[in-house]
Amino acid sequence: MKPVGFLCNDIFFRHAPPPWHPDQPDRLVAIIDELKRSELWEQLVHVTGRPAAFEDIARVHTPDHIAKVRSFGTGAIEDETFMSELSLDAALHAAGAVMEATDRIRQGEFRRAFCAVRPPGHHAEADKAVGFCIFNNVAVGARYAQCVGFRKIFIIDFDVHHGNGTQHIFENDNSVFFFSTHQAHLFPATGMESERGHGEGAGFTYNVVMQAGSGNRDYLEVYEALLPPLMKRFFPDLVIVSAGYDIHAADPLAAVRVSNEGVRAIISSILSSTHAPIIFVLEGGYHLPSLAESVRITIRELLK
Repeated sequence: MKPVGFLCNDIFFRHAPPPWHPDQPDRLVAIIDELKRSELWEQLVHVTGRPAAFEDIARVHTPDHIAKVRSFGTGAIEDETFMSELSLDAALHAAGAVMEATDRIRQGEFRRAFCAVRPPGHHAEADKAVGFCIFNNVAVGARYAQCVGFRKIFIIDFDVHHGNGTQHIFENDNSVFFFSTHQAHLFPATGMESERGHGEGAGFTYNVVMQAGSGNRDYLEVYEALLPPLMKRFFPDLVIVSAGYDIHAADPLAAVRVSNEGVRAIISSILSSTHAPIIFVLEGGYHLPSLAESVRITIRELLK
């Protein structure tokens, strides 16, 4: 059995959007309760992590965006993105969790990790908060990883919504490969298959648009046939996964139909596609039972 890091911090429960908002602390409560009910909780290496410094955030976000977040206070910083009293601290720790996982991997403590964080990050653009996301956790983590010796980073985003922020941050960069599957005609209405990167980054963005109603077979055609050769060709030093479990059939915010077995097969395909260390970072997933089950399934695969 391989050691797996599980990064979570109490501050993530203190990020408090309005009660009607889909991203509630109960998401993490459900995940942790499910893992504790299983035999998996005691098998994990538990890490509380650390906050990212503003210098770390500045590797991917503009000074104006950072200044706005620091001075904003509480309320809607963007249409669907809310800040409460401790949201800035939570956002810094969410990005910092990916950095901490990277350091622990470098130190040989583990080669696989799961970051159970809030707020999510993949919609956050360089210059603004978007779609529940304040800072782009995966992007901050990827740039930090490059600073400490991981030259080539492969980012996989299987959230049902396109990771617009992550793509735009790296689409001119040939040292970071961005691969995404996401539902068609869904927020944020980006991620067309024709979008393949720009300049030096041409060919290092790969979007696969999934139609509403797509299920296990459709996803496995992508993750078993398309992803492995891309990973092999790029040969990454580190893989970071934006793990959005709103692909599950039970999730209310989308219309793809992946089952528990489909989630397991996707995770298994990702893991079998690379020998590089890998960090999963929580993004979406808003139906609590299926979210908790999906993370349990992911952790079980990571421990193999």
